[in-house]
Amino acid sequence: MRQIIGLDLVKTQWAIFSTKRITIHFDRKIYKLFSFLLFYLLSFQIHANQLSPSRLMCEYMVNPIGIDAPSPRLRWILEDNRRGALQKAYQVIVGTDSTHVSQGDGNVWNSQKKESTEMLVTYNGVKLKPFTRYFWTVRIWNEKNKKSKLAKVASFETGMMEQDNWKGSWISDSEDISLKPAPYFRKQFEPSGRIKSARVYIVAAGLYELYVNGLRVGNHRLDPAYTRFDKRNLYVTYDITSMVNSSPVVVGVLLGNGWYNHQSSSSWDFNKAPWRARPKFCLNLRITYMNGKEEIISSGEDWKTSLSPVIFNSIYTGEYHDERLNQQGWTRPGFDDSKWTNAIRVESPSSNIVAQVMHPIREVEEITPVSMNKISNQKYVFDLGRNISGVCRLRVKGESGTSLRLKHGELLSKDGIVDQSNINVHYHPTDNTDPYQNDLFILCGNGVETFVPHFNYKGFQYVEVISDRPIELTKESLTGLFMHSDVPAVGQLSSSNPTLNKLWSATNNSYLSNLFGYPTDCPQREKNGWTGDAHIASETGLYNFDAITIYEKWMADHRDEQQPNGILPSIIPTCGWGYIWGNGPDWTSSIAIIPWNIYQFYGDPKLLDDCYENIKRYVDHITEMSPNGLIDWGLGDWVPVKSFGPKELTSSIYYYVDASILGKAAKILGKESDFRNYSALAEKIAKSINDKYLNKETCIYGSGFQTELSAPLFWGIVPEDLRAKVSENLAKRVISDNRHIDVGLLGSKTILNALSENGYADLAYEVAAQEDYPSWGYWIKNGATTLFENWRIEAQSDLSRNHIMFGEIGAWYFKALGGIKADWENPGFRNVLLEPHFVKGLNSFNCSHNSAYGKIVSSWKRKGTKIDYQVTIPANCSARLTLKGSKILEKNKELSRNQFIQVLQNNNSLNVLSLKSGSYRFIIEQ
Repeated sequence: MRQIIGLDLVKTQWAIFSTKRITIHFDRKIYKLFSFLLFYLLSFQIHANQLSPSRLMCEYMVNPIGIDAPSPRLRWILEDNRRGALQKAYQVIVGTDSTHVSQGDGNVWNSQKKESTEMLVTYNGVKLKPFTRYFWTVRIWNEKNKKSKLAKVASFETGMMEQDNWKGSWISDSEDISLKPAPYFRKQFEPSGRIKSARVYIVAAGLYELYVNGLRVGNHRLDPAYTRFDKRNLYVTYDITSMVNSSPVVVGVLLGNGWYNHQSSSSWDFNKAPWRARPKFCLNLRITYMNGKEEIISSGEDWKTSLSPVIFNSIYTGEYHDERLNQQGWTRPGFDDSKWTNAIRVESPSSNIVAQVMHPIREVEEITPVSMNKISNQKYVFDLGRNISGVCRLRVKGESGTSLRLKHGELLSKDGIVDQSNINVHYHPTDNTDPYQNDLFILCGNGVETFVPHFNYKGFQYVEVISDRPIELTKESLTGLFMHSDVPAVGQLSSSNPTLNKLWSATNNSYLSNLFGYPTDCPQREKNGWTGDAHIASETGLYNFDAITIYEKWMADHRDEQQPNGILPSIIPTCGWGYIWGNGPDWTSSIAIIPWNIYQFYGDPKLLDDCYENIKRYVDHITEMSPNGLIDWGLGDWVPVKSFGPKELTSSIYYYVDASILGKAAKILGKESDFRNYSALAEKIAKSINDKYLNKETCIYGSGFQTELSAPLFWGIVPEDLRAKVSENLAKRVISDNRHIDVGLLGSKTILNALSENGYADLAYEVAAQEDYPSWGYWIKNGATTLFENWRIEAQSDLSRNHIMFGEIGAWYFKALGGIKADWENPGFRNVLLEPHFVKGLNSFNCSHNSAYGKIVSSWKRKGTKIDYQVTIPANCSARLTLKGSKILEKNKELSRNQFIQVLQNNNSLNVLSLKSGSYRFIIEQ
């Protein structure tokens, strides 16, 4: 690249000379010297520019506002593509004046030059004040002690920080939990001067939408996120400065039920939640005037309230809206609210109000239907062409009082209308007024009207619109709005196998469809935070999305839900369901596995530290239940193809996993006594498992089913001297199963990994690439755009068509075909464990992961008997690259044997290279 740019500059300079008619005769030597000098100067400039910290984040957000952390985490990466580029030292500067900070002057913290390769630091300056905006920057020194420029200034703004900073009252309109219409609230006031800044801090039990002077504030949906409302409530901060530049000012709030006041009934007893009450909120609007004066407008009994046209709303079933009841202009100044009543003061649902610092739920994508079927002038069926989570926007014109029902589903019946039989099994309505996944829109007759639900989402591909009067709709009348937590994408993938590419996309669509401030199992039938589904799919999520903020929030939910004896429920959050069924080590190991995966992917020990005592309490409880090291508590290999091994084996393996993680966490956190104790416990559990289930002569666990063999291999239970033989037995078993899967949920995590990590990558790919039953590809070949809940499409139960629980394959693509793995001893991909498998049947594979330290690229292409492999390691990182091949070239030169570390694995000689940061290209002869 630099050579091309340098040559272009030479040509440009020659053109300038020619244009000016300057006669200069360059002989060949002078021309070469001139080219070299320009190339050198250009290279020097490029190298200087490369030394640059970037991607500055605070608490894993870009310029967040309203954070409560007293010592927030600050993070950056180094942009430098030179080989071996390192950060040797850094200097962080924090202050309240952006200009001063940009010049290297911080009045609250200057770390000075600190010798360290760390790119994640915890604020360590003077105590942060609430309601204050701080600016920060960083400079680094590289391995040659060259100092970078200061990075572009970033910022963070503190919120309440302490409970005592909240003013005013929690308010509602009623205490009647059966009252159906959603309430409006409004407050009009006159600012006392010119406004410099204005921030709204709002916490709600239920859901809300916020309006100022006729405009909706922000683009979040379904705020605040679902929590255990009697333990923890989340508040959100908004900068509304640009919205209050006129007088008077009106603040409006529309409240919805959400999970707080569940008026629909189902198997999960949401309607019996101990916290259940009419939705309520508390709001503080803090205004700073140009003269420095401050004013707080807070919620109280002086706010006015009225019922809204949202005549019913349920997060679980649907929303009804009567446009005839719309009170036009209610959020604008001058509206006549004389018929409205005063709000009432109510109790706070909890005493713990904390900032919601995570990527919000948004309408991320608009989807135009691929078709519309007009069954009659009162019934239309729309097909979005793909399965999504979210809602619809309907634009329609009709007579006043016309009632339109929108019925959402994943299937069509034989007569072409929406069929909900696969998803309504757990819904138990008490009457016919609240049909499942149905919205209702009643027209006012005022031209083209638009309907979008405020406080609900659904899982669907098809929408049936049923009108009680004739209407005219077109394909453009309805738009699907794909909603989910708007986590940034960090993974990319493509291959020569179209089915693989579609399956990766379907996996990501299912992951996002099940991310709504917490990971769920499905967006239609349950919307539950099933712990097992989530920890199985967590690596898939982390390879593809920057989801740490969602997981940190969800682990706080775990801490809220854990009972004093250590027990966790199977769904989190919960209204009380799940403490006596569905929980057990195979599911609720989420308390250990997810913090551990976050540590490996981000190199940040905070979540491990936050959850450490909870993990310990959980492991100790299992130990009390099973002093012999074996535990028969859990659900086992859920929804298997045909073979189901003993729960005691799989649950005991997860007990081992938890104890192992606890031991490693203890070592990381400096708890030496716990490290020794729980490491010894893990060894005891492994021995107990092997003593009972491993036949040391045949090297078969249990009955030799795929899950029984792959789970001990993947999780490290198998004795090292028997590993090769157990792996061989697994391969034989898979071959005898016609090279197809025979696993359930737990085995779907382990089967492909156990094969590819133990010398059978080609067989693993054969299994992963199958396109007939039972396989992931079978779904894709049958039109799936998301993952299913059951391997058999025509099964009689467990029939959701947007389930993430079998989603581990999305991570396996990165780990096995791309070979990108984390090294827990150098977490955050500081040292990348690279072992790409150039499997038979696949001609090319490309993947990348934007890690906490920068972009990792692993890409290969088959060229005859050779593999062209390209890899990029981010600055300040290294890699341990393992390759198979008889001859390996780099820069057209064969690498000598003394450049490799020779490793023997399963009787195969492996070539291991230690790589510094930078880009490499290898030609491998197989």
